[in-house]
Amino acid sequence: MSELRKAIDDELLRRARAMRHEPAPAEKKLSRLLRDRQLNGFKFRRQHRIAGYIADTYCHEARLIVELDGDSHGDRAAYDERRTKRIKRQGHHVIRFVNDDVFWHTDAVLQAVYDECLLLCGRSEIQKQALSPTLSLRERG
Repeated sequence: MSELRKAIDDELLRRARAMRHEPAPAEKKLSRLLRDRQLNGFKFRRQHRIAGYIADTYCHEARLIVELDGDSHGDRAAYDERRTKRIKRQGHHVIRFVNDDVFWHTDAVLQAVYDECLLLCGRSEIQKQALSPTLSLRERG
């Protein structure tokens, strides 16, 4: 590995670690709902490095990246599109939500993520199966 490539990888790792310690409120909430295989057994990683970028949330089994877009993403549409294309070329799938969806439409976000995981893993359960809630509404926050 070249020294420049190693330096870039080290910097990306440093940034990913820093972002794990100071997540945005929507990322923190989604992470709390997805951790410990709570989404019917799918494992998710936070701030995972992929294709030279840091994914907000990643499911290795489904090769699914869940991105949450805050207010700053409005100005970054072209960047996000290039990033998504590069990530998809490496065989990953990207699903995006705005931060407000995590707060106001939590169940719909979780259902959409679950349906994508099932579809991408080729599981037959996608036949209109509703997500089995693993947390009560009070526990979800």
